[in-house]
Amino acid sequence: MSFEVAATAYDRFMGRFSRPLGGAFVEWAFTGADAAVSALDVGCGPGALTEVLAARLGAASVTAVDPSPQFVAAARERMPGVRVLEASAEALAFEDGSFEAAFAQLVVHFMSDPAAGIGEMRRVTRPGGVVAANVWDFQNQRAPQSLFFRALRDVMPDVDDEVTRAGARRGDLAALLTGAGCAGVEQSELSVSVEFASFADWWEPYTLGVGPAGAQLARLDAQTREAVRRRCAELLPDGPFRIDAVAWAAKGTA
Repeated sequence: MSFEVAATAYDRFMGRFSRPLGGAFVEWAFTGADAAVSALDVGCGPGALTEVLAARLGAASVTAVDPSPQFVAAARERMPGVRVLEASAEALAFEDGSFEAAFAQLVVHFMSDPAAGIGEMRRVTRPGGVVAANVWDFQNQRAPQSLFFRALRDVMPDVDDEVTRAGARRGDLAALLTGAGCAGVEQSELSVSVEFASFADWWEPYTLGVGPAGAQLARLDAQTREAVRRRCAELLPDGPFRIDAVAWAAKGTA
């Protein structure tokens, strides 16, 4: 899936969560010394996880790919020392065993063929290298968007709350890694918390049309959008509050 929104819109919608998630993800995924590791960030978006990898490994050791041209341009501008290419997870233009590690953060559930995407990640990772992925826990309504989806369901039927997407349920990612031939697969939960100054601070990013949440809101007429906003306001306080979110994570060796 290619996101047809500006990188800054994605930053405002998901960046506040994906940045701390990226730090926790990399810390959990790596074991032992990794100073010389070369890593691939699959579905990098504007570069939240890429920045974490570059800070840890050095920009020259990191390659990132994404199918959205505007995200590729943003990642290149933000991290000039990182090689950033336009490509989909299902068709990685790298030789077998090109990297010591391959990561996919918050992207498996948007892959057109998740099994093929994970299979490609394993293929381009050297034997014994790390293959890791994470996706928000939509199953138990612990994603950053879960409260919004609850309000949307209260107002209209047939909501895409992302629960049925690949990786959104316990065990999904581990099964994909195992199916791709990864060994020693482990799974865990990664938690992040983000502070919001007000309800308006939380609501505004949903109006930018990002992802399934923003796209569904954008398709509504003005009256129905307002009904969704009011329902969200009933579920959240106006003053400073915190949103806690949990992601499923899985890792294995190629």
